[in-house]
Amino acid sequence: MYDDAMIGSQTPRLIRRVFLVLLAASGAVGADEPPAVQSGTWQKHQYSFVSLGFTSTYSCDGLADKLKRLLLAAGARADAKALPGACASEFGHVEKLARAELAFYTLVPNEGAKTPDGPRVDGVWRSVALAANSPRELGVGDCELVEQFRAQLLPMFTIRSVADQTTCVPHQESGSVINLKFETFAAAPAHPAASRP
Repeated sequence: MYDDAMIGSQTPRLIRRVFLVLLAASGAVGADEPPAVQSGTWQKHQYSFVSLGFTSTYSCDGLADKLKRLLLAAGARADAKALPGACASEFGHVEKLARAELAFYTLVPNEGAKTPDGPRVDGVWRSVALAANSPRELGVGDCELVEQFRAQLLPMFTIRSVADQTTCVPHQESGSVINLKFETFAAAPAHPAASRP
């Protein structure tokens, strides 16, 4: 029989054991293992994007550049195209409603009943965090653009574990925060060629 005194003296030891078991189960052990590779197929998307921001306005070419960076950060194939749309002003001039024409590919896992057609590609789940200066060209003034990107373009990607704490204050940068995190299914990094002796 155990009495209260015996149980009380073993409590710190028991807590420590439970903590170690939970730590091992959480994946801290073996965290350096490479992510699992899955087969995927590229899926093509074309989209006409119109910027509707209040805080920042863009030239059509400037909007296209920002969107291309966001597409690549989210896992689009490297040949993503973002071209200035039909705009009233000349190259480099700010538009009230800037437009961009997008053509890009996203990777879709080859699983489930319907497998997409096309060549198979190795894919992995990777973490993405969009914030001010991540990617480097993204600023707090781009907050509303990130909101539009999340609503209109991100659903075209295969994503999971979305955590969106982005807050945009119209007509001012003060108080706005870009904080969008998710995991995206993207092409596995190319392995460098084996070095020759």
